[in-house]
Formats: sequence, C-alpha cells, structure tokens
Amino acid sequence: MPGWLVALNPGWLLLVTGLLVMVLPSRQIRQLILMAAPLAGIALLSMAPHQSDLMMVQIFNYSVSAYRVDPLNFVFGLGFLIAALLVAVYSLHTDNARREGLVLAYSGAAVSAVLAGDLAALFFFSQLAAFGSVFLVMQAGTRGAYMAGMRYLVIQLVAMIILLYGLSYVGRYSGDLTLKAFTSFSDKGAPYVFLAFAIQAAFPFLNNWLQDALPKASVTGTVLMAAFTTKIAVYAFARLYPGFDILIWIGALMAVVPVFLALIENDLRRVLAFSLNNQAGIMLCAIGLGVAGTGNALALNGVAAHAFVHTIFMLLLFMGIGAVLYRTGTAKVTELGGLYRSMPWTALFCLIGGASVAALPLFSGFISQSMMLSALVSEAAAQPGLIATWLMILFAMAGVAAHAGVKVPFAAFFGKDRGHRVKEAPFNMLLAMGMAALLSVTLGLPALLPGFGYSWLYGLLPHTIEAAAFRPYTAGHVLPHLQIYIFALFAFILMRRTGVYPQEKPGLLLDTDWLYRRAGKGLVSWAGTVLGKTGPALDGVFAGLLQRGYDRLEATFSPQGNLARGGLSGGATIWTAVILAAVLLLSFLNA
Repeated sequence: MPGWLVALNPGWLLLVTGLLVMVLPSRQIRQLILMAAPLAGIALLSMAPHQSDLMMVQIFNYSVSAYRVDPLNFVFGLGFLIAALLVAVYSLHTDNARREGLVLAYSGAAVSAVLAGDLAALFFFSQLAAFGSVFLVMQAGTRGAYMAGMRYLVIQLVAMIILLYGLSYVGRYSGDLTLKAFTSFSDKGAPYVFLAFAIQAAFPFLNNWLQDALPKASVTGTVLMAAFTTKIAVYAFARLYPGFDILIWIGALMAVVPVFLALIENDLRRVLAFSLNNQAGIMLCAIGLGVAGTGNALALNGVAAHAFVHTIFMLLLFMGIGAVLYRTGTAKVTELGGLYRSMPWTALFCLIGGASVAALPLFSGFISQSMMLSALVSEAAAQPGLIATWLMILFAMAGVAAHAGVKVPFAAFFGKDRGHRVKEAPFNMLLAMGMAALLSVTLGLPALLPGFGYSWLYGLLPHTIEAAAFRPYTAGHVLPHLQIYIFALFAFILMRRTGVYPQEKPGLLLDTDWLYRRAGKGLVSWAGTVLGKTGPALDGVFAGLLQRGYDRLEATFSPQGNLARGGLSGGATIWTAVILAAVLLLSFLNA
C-alpha cells in the first residue's frame, strides 16, 4: 500500500470530492461519487496506523498536524463516515448539485475536525463545519431558513472569536498547540476554549440556535446536521476536558431541561432537536466522570460508544420524519397521524429508532447508556453528592424515551388520522433507513459470537480491556432500562387518556430565544420610537455643544488665538518647545 494513500485524510477526500460534485453536470456521476467517497473514506481510516502524525502541513513557521488517529477519534471518525454514506443514499432522489456537494463537503469538514492532530487543525475544520452548516440551512431557500441561517451564523462567529482568543492564549503560554487535555481552568486559555465549545455543544441557555435552525433546513440538510452539529463539540470536551466536575452538573441540567420543552413542542423535527440536547447532556455528564488514561475508563468508553450509536439512530429518526415531511409537506403533530397505513416501512424504522434512543435491551442505545449509567452509579456510591445527578439522569432517560421513543412515532404514524393518503417514502430513503435500522439492532444484540453484536462495537472503544469486562445483559442493567421505558410509556398513555398531557399548539415554542425574539425586539422598537421623538431636539443640543467646543479650541490654539498674543509673544511655539524638551529629558533618564 503506497505511503501517501495511508496518510490521506478521509475528511480531505470528502472535502475535495464535495467541491467537485458541485460543478459536475452529470447526475449519475455525482451520485456515484456521493456514495463512493464515504466508502473510500472508511477504507482509508481503517488502514491508518494509530498514534502517529500522518499528515503535517507547514503554515509559515508552524507545522500543523492535520491527521492523527487514535482509539478515541477513530470511533468518532468512523461514525461520521458511516453517517455520510447513509445521508448520501438518503439524498439520491434529489437532483441538486450544490446540495449534494455540500453533503460531502460538510461531512468532510466534520471528519477532518475529529481526526485533527492538534488544536490548530481542530479549530480550522470545526469552524469550517460550523459555517458549512449555515449554508445547509440556507439551502432550503425560504425566508425562515435565511433568517435562521443568519442567526446561526452570528452564534458561530461569536464561538469562533472566543475559540481563537483561547487558542492564542494556549499557543503563547504553552509554546505549542498539542491536542492534550487541560488540567484545570487555571490553564491559560482553558476557560475561553471551554466557552466556545459550550456554545457549539448547545449548553443550557446557549442552545436555541440548534432548535431554531434544524427545522428550517431542507430534509437532507436537517438529517446531515443532526449527525454532526453537536458531536464535534462533544468530542472536543472528551479530548480536552475529561474529568472536569463541572461537566457532570452541566450535563445533567442539559439532559433534563429539554424534556419539558420537547413534550409540548408541535414540530417533530424540533422535538428531535431537543433530544439531541438531552443525549449530548448525558454524554457530557459521563465525560465529567472520566479521566483520560486512568480513573473512570468505563465512562469514556460509554461516551465513545454512545457517540457512535447515537449518530446512527438519531439519523434514523430524523430520516423517518424527513420522509414524512417529504410526502405530506408537514412535520407538525397537530397535522399528522395515521400514517402507518400509507408508510408502513417508514413507521417500522421510526419505531426501531425510538427503541434505540429509549435504550431498550436488544437495541444499540442500551449498550452505550448502560456503560454511562454504570459509571455514574459507581461514582455516586463513592460520592453521595452525585446521587442527585444520578436521579436527574434517570429522569432524563425516561424523558427522552417518552418524547423521542414514544411521542415521535405515535404522533406521526399512530395518532389521530388526519386524512393523509400518500405514497411510501422513495426507495433510496427506505434503503438508508433500513441500513441505519440494521445497525441500530445488530449493535445492541448479545455477543453470541466473536465480532457479533455489541462485541464488534467493544473492539472500537478507547479502553478495550475495560470494555471486554463489561457485561450489559445482566439483571442489574436490563431491568432498570425496562423499568424506565415502561414508566415512560405508561406515563405517556395515562396522561393522554386522562387529558393531563399538555397539548401541542401551532406556533413557535420560544426557549432562551425569547430574549431576542420578544424582549430584544421590543427594546429596539421602543428605543427607535424614543429616538424618533427626541432626535431633533437632541441634534440641536449636541450641535450647540460641538460648536462651543470648536470655538473654544479655535480661540485658544489658532494662529490668532490667546497663546499667540499677549505678554508672552509666540507663546504657542515656546510651550511646544518646553513640552518637547520634557519628553526628551524623560526619555534620557529612562534609557
């Protein structure tokens, strides 16, 4: 195998082919490249040697490590490449060169970000992915998509500036930009880097851009963004901030808050966007437990495993609702229902995705969430203060089972029949959903044979010894997850039957975006009204003050001014010479 081929970054391959696809006129060739590029990327990543810099790029006097593979980023990179392949298949029914090129280019930027060998490369490619997602939103071509894309752009610009500021601190005081974990927030640049990735991970109160943008993008754009949008930031936290206690509490809060909003949300794509917040919060909580190399390796294994399987089953759910939107023109709870008759295969695949996100045994989410929950239970036994966190995570798991595992499939396919009589999803959509569903099932099956079921996933994880020792199919793991799901299902049915369940209403459910959509807009409108009424008077006041100031300066310093007249003839010249002499004297004394 040629050395240059082994050292070829799969992300770069996707980036270049994405740009190529944008200008190719032939639809058949574009579609062939769209599927071939992710497959080639998977092959390249599988051949890459670990723990060595495979691609160095010289920028001025600095060498950037653009490609380095280790057990942690291998899992993320492989999951991203599989997601790129699934989205490529899912989008084959379209004929839009620019959108098809964006699929590959955005996927390539995301893959390159997690395979970066230092902070400089991570910064460049993570921001490239962030700005690529802006174009994915705007590609929908509606006014709502344009406005959401502009808000998204502003948020990403703020995060980029903060991240660049933090990395400049790291480079200046540490002398290099090695991709190594911070030890504490006292490390130079650590708080700024943390805040930047907090925005991109959609931390609590910094998350509204995610729920704002995802439902506005095209069907394909939303599916693709669901795979990568917050995962790059989760990877950055796993790499740079493992074992930071603050992540335990932030993650728990991040997992709980979206549950309440998702239950009353009317747009199913926004419901799933809240689920992204919830699941990222659970992963961040586990990152706070884990310490790189030592400590709670089970937690970091759980994060890596969940990042992989979550990418697949969330794609499956978004693809299912995307297919519903494609056929019916809506993803609103109040406008859907009874579609299992018209779209039975899509309904089945959504049920599999719902079972996976609910962490039911025999599905992929069960394996990874069991790891993270076990790690939290172990830490809570040693630190009683974490019992509250454990209860919050249990509630969050029940909540996501209720809204993503039960509400989404029920509302779209089994709720009140709204009279939609449509065709099943196009074959390519069904094929992509079938592939994702197959992975979601097989990765959750017991390891009856070597390399079968969850044992294949275990072989990918950063801490393979700890992974091999973990047995998910025991009563201590199976029963709690069954109880969580049964509780969520029972609560959903009971609240629906008794009328206690909060009814979804048409319109936009505001989160922290109330601050600028309502309060901010009102403040600007009020300020405009006030200025409109007081402006002419204030103009006269300021003009008079400026004229007085100018007249005073002219009367003092002009050639006919006070310093040029009187007893001290040529006073302006003399005072200038005195000041100059004082400056020269001070310079001499300090030399």
